[in-house]
Amino acid sequence: MAANLATDSTKGKSNDLTPSQEKSYDCAVIGTGPAGMIAALALASNGLETVLVGPPVNLNDARTTALMDASRQFLDNIGIWKDLRSAFTPLEKMRLIDGTDRLLRAPETTFSASELDLPAFGYNILNKDLNRVLFDLVNNNELIELVEDTIKNVNSNDHKATIELSSTPDISCYVVIGADGRNSVVRRAAGIETKNWKYPQAALVLNLKHDLPHYNISTEFHRNTGPFTMVPLPGKTSSLVYVETPERAEELNNYKDEALEAELEKLSKFILGSLKLASPRQVYPLSGLTAVHMSGNRSLLMGEAAHAFPPIGAQGLNLSLRDIAVATELLANAKHTKADMGSAELLQKYDRSRKADVISRTTAVDLLNRSLLTDALPVQMLRSLGLYTASRIPLVRRLLMREGIAPSWSLPTLMRAQDN
Repeated sequence: MAANLATDSTKGKSNDLTPSQEKSYDCAVIGTGPAGMIAALALASNGLETVLVGPPVNLNDARTTALMDASRQFLDNIGIWKDLRSAFTPLEKMRLIDGTDRLLRAPETTFSASELDLPAFGYNILNKDLNRVLFDLVNNNELIELVEDTIKNVNSNDHKATIELSSTPDISCYVVIGADGRNSVVRRAAGIETKNWKYPQAALVLNLKHDLPHYNISTEFHRNTGPFTMVPLPGKTSSLVYVETPERAEELNNYKDEALEAELEKLSKFILGSLKLASPRQVYPLSGLTAVHMSGNRSLLMGEAAHAFPPIGAQGLNLSLRDIAVATELLANAKHTKADMGSAELLQKYDRSRKADVISRTTAVDLLNRSLLTDALPVQMLRSLGLYTASRIPLVRRLLMREGIAPSWSLPTLMRAQDN
């Protein structure tokens, strides 16, 4: 069973170790968000002794996460989907509506998962529910040790990596998984640079109750300032990501509940009837980041330590799960063949394997977002033509839907249906 190490003598077993002692593992995962916990569970499911290090798991996060069908398949393949599925709401249809006031507007388009013979494109869940289930799974896994602490540095040599912790004894391993977010200490210790950019936008994020059923349809209005997206949650509730200018997002955030509800009803064209706020509001400035390399210093980067972009098209955690799937396959094979899990060859193979997927997804989200912000007629025309083509030509529709779920040209083995 996973143990929760802490400096308090009443918690865990850190006092069994002197400062000079190190505990050793196959892998160390740094970061206790969903990506970090899923990475630890994936590695453990393949027999790798893993330590998971990070701050206390956030069990009060009111935001939501949508996982596409390929991600569902991955969670099923590593044996944890059965524990998560009851908390998810299926996304059976995706409706795109041009809510801009421009001269050239795209036709309304609805994509249905049934066109791909799937029950749903993906599944939406409250982060606090996702984190709770993952936290319980981690704590009940005999191959995972949970250390609630922050790291100061990662040092490596030809044989191992040593992780310096803030409050508990150092730990060592063959390879470090950096899932510790945009300000990654693992990335900094590896000397990996990043490309960073900002958008003139901020996202207002909250959950809503509504009078009318959503019928498991995710609806996205494309507006001049960015998308206004309502994603189904259980019953007559939905999550909202509303992208605006930073000034307008803060202004809306300061509205009284009744005034904000009225504004959101108007923007949503009343498609879900009257609206009531169902969670605290949060505002996030939008920016992007990509790591120049995704490996180094006996470390592999994944999640927002390697790539981050606006919450558009449900790509964030899904891209991270493909990182995890590739890393798990490489490390499990190295363990099986008794190869060095932190070798330069393995690190480079991981970097090469992930590069094209990360670049293509980051570029696609960036172009889609910027296409909404520009008034240039050629860009408006291309966007409208693309959506018109998607709404009228079945072959293009199916291609866009398949690639929206995951890139078929580079789908990791662990994300494919397994033979029984």
